[in-house]
Amino acid sequence: MQDILEQSTQRKDRIIKSAENEKYLAGGRCFIDEAEIFRLLAQRRDTQAGQVREIISKAMEIRTLELFEAAALLNVHDDDLWDEIFAAAARIKTKVYDNRVVTFAPLYCSSLCVNNCIYCGFRGENQVIERRRLSLEEVAGESEVLAGKLGHKRLVVVFGEHPSSGADYICDVMRKIYGIRVKARRGYGAIRRVNINAAPMEINDYRKVKAAGIGTFQVFQETYHLPTYRSVHPEWTIKGDYLWRLYSLHRAMEAGIDDVAIGALFGLYDWRFEVMGLLAHARDLEKHFGIGPHTVSFPRLEPAANTPFVTESGYAVGDADFKKLVAVLRLAIPYSGMIVTCRENPRVMREVIPMCTQRDASSRVGIGAYSERGEGQEENIQQFILGDSRSLDAVIRDLASLGYITSFCTAGYRCGRTGDNIMGMLKSGKEGHLCKLNAVLTFQEWLEDFASEETRAIGEKLAAREIAEIKARVPRDFPVEMFVMFNRYYERIRSGERDLCF
Repeated sequence: MQDILEQSTQRKDRIIKSAENEKYLAGGRCFIDEAEIFRLLAQRRDTQAGQVREIISKAMEIRTLELFEAAALLNVHDDDLWDEIFAAAARIKTKVYDNRVVTFAPLYCSSLCVNNCIYCGFRGENQVIERRRLSLEEVAGESEVLAGKLGHKRLVVVFGEHPSSGADYICDVMRKIYGIRVKARRGYGAIRRVNINAAPMEINDYRKVKAAGIGTFQVFQETYHLPTYRSVHPEWTIKGDYLWRLYSLHRAMEAGIDDVAIGALFGLYDWRFEVMGLLAHARDLEKHFGIGPHTVSFPRLEPAANTPFVTESGYAVGDADFKKLVAVLRLAIPYSGMIVTCRENPRVMREVIPMCTQRDASSRVGIGAYSERGEGQEENIQQFILGDSRSLDAVIRDLASLGYITSFCTAGYRCGRTGDNIMGMLKSGKEGHLCKLNAVLTFQEWLEDFASEETRAIGEKLAAREIAEIKARVPRDFPVEMFVMFNRYYERIRSGERDLCF
């Protein structure tokens, strides 16, 4: 054990470059002020309904909330007032993103990990997990299923923290995925956006993955509460360095990656504190770079093989509180995309999807699980157990029945609408208008190429309603010329052309 500790310490010393964080500290202190968060949560316990409604009005203007305003929302106890908050969160989502829900799938490339996070099935000491790293040929096989059989257009590719899964491997994986093109029923399948969930990097490595065509870079802090962070991440591991992880996205943005994603793992500590931490994180990114996170995620702890901590943490978040935390985050960081994942079951998904912009589907969280395994869940290859294992086809059919159009659009990113180029459009609602056109086009493309007969029938009725709504909004939201071009694109897609967009 002593040898393992020494090797881990040496590895940690080689990888972590604390000097890259120093410019972002204020007087040597990070942006998480635990004492201030606790003070605000205690101080705002008696916030009146009128004050809450003023905060809602500010959020409706797509303005980031102050920490004290979020603390007020987190202290609401009146059920009727919570209903107002939920309704406002849904209106904000529609104002910024319309009725679109973007779908994606996770692709796990490695279960090798040098960390030992006590809540994670992939922690290094867990002997019941099958360990491997996908070859580039195996990555291609997984991607061909996702793009050619299921019809996904965007992925979040997940890597454990391990010397074999560094920046060079990540770049090779991205290039391999972008090169996939698979024949579909009428058109073809291809992945158009590769987002990455990986370990924090130094600035030079971030520049490598930027050059390779990364979409959004995700690093979740897991918990913003320092004592809890230290208790669940052993100090001798790389992940045990709180500040290296906390400022990972600052370094990424310094390196030119302008779309970054924050998140917390709810269930490690008090959910109200974590919401405040996420808001503080968004505000500090705004302070240094003028833009906040592209997306915010809020996964809950889920069972994993040989991981008893999940049921022992003492901070499990119930469904009612989960809906509240999603609503507060939507109001607090109103311009950001909000991602709910297949950790949640279909019932919870339906409860929170009015406030969310993205969800995954057909998800598998094991190595080689798409191309090599059956449809059932297998604890010994998965990071955790999923709550919603429905197919993409079933999810799209469900969303359509609720009035949400599934968007596969990635045009904005490829046209340069990222970072500060998109933030102004999001806050004004203009991006939602433009993306509605692309959503209908990509939705029809997926219906033509991948949908079951039942889903296609429901989907085409929804598409017809969407087109009628777009027409009704001419010329207020859509110039006549744009609507004419949209109709031409739509008919060309129905005739077999692909990847037409605004």
